[in-house]
Amino acid sequence: MDTGASQAEDTPLTLAGRIFNSRLIIGTGKYKTYKQNARALAVSGAEIITVAVRRVNLSDVSQPRLVAFIDPDSVTFLPNPAACFTGEDAVRTLRLAREAGGWDMVKLEVLSDPRHLYPDMIETLRATEMLVKDGFDVMVYCSDDPVYARRLEEAGACAIMPLGAPIGSGLGIQNPVNIRLIVEGANVPVIVDAGVGTASDAAVGMELGCDGILMNTAIAQAQDPICMARAMKHAVIAGRNAYLAGRMAKKRYADPSSPLAGLI
Repeated sequence: MDTGASQAEDTPLTLAGRIFNSRLIIGTGKYKTYKQNARALAVSGAEIITVAVRRVNLSDVSQPRLVAFIDPDSVTFLPNPAACFTGEDAVRTLRLAREAGGWDMVKLEVLSDPRHLYPDMIETLRATEMLVKDGFDVMVYCSDDPVYARRLEEAGACAIMPLGAPIGSGLGIQNPVNIRLIVEGANVPVIVDAGVGTASDAAVGMELGCDGILMNTAIAQAQDPICMARAMKHAVIAGRNAYLAGRMAKKRYADPSSPLAGLI
């Protein structure tokens, strides 16, 4: 009798000792209003929201503030340095974020060329070492390079965040082979960061064994952000369950669902 129990029981996402039930992380950029952002967050079920320290208003009471719509005591804010192109700038910005909000779990990104916004991995590794030494729990945006992913983990990163495609492109996961290699070699959570465009992209990332998906533009610039936030919630759950279930083997030829022997 089927009792409904699964042989592949899941465990929550754990980041630097913090436990989260949702494996979806969303952002705070490109929404029409903070109110819309807050609604998308609620529908998505996400428990972590990224905050671009240099772009999002957290303190100016004369202007709409993010914290008036999303409570940092109820949702984990994940500061990121946003538009930093040197390790020093990124570290300085995240230190200011810690002073302002007390946040010590941060997302590090050090960008290279503004045309493609790929991470500068030499600067990223150097900044990771500085931040870890300074007591931060560092989740690192990085290229889909298994070698650098390993080096970031060795430097003390609490999560590895390879891009699926260029930031804001919506192209989906372009190099699933490398993402799989990163997942197989990592001893810390692996979270796809950047490039997701729709729900099927999120499901693919989770089916590869990633521990979570981070996205912003895919929700914020959808024609209906609230509906897309709901779709992303279910896509991440479905992809995770598919990974835990273990997909069937691919075959070159047809294999009938019912045996051909013994037909009437």
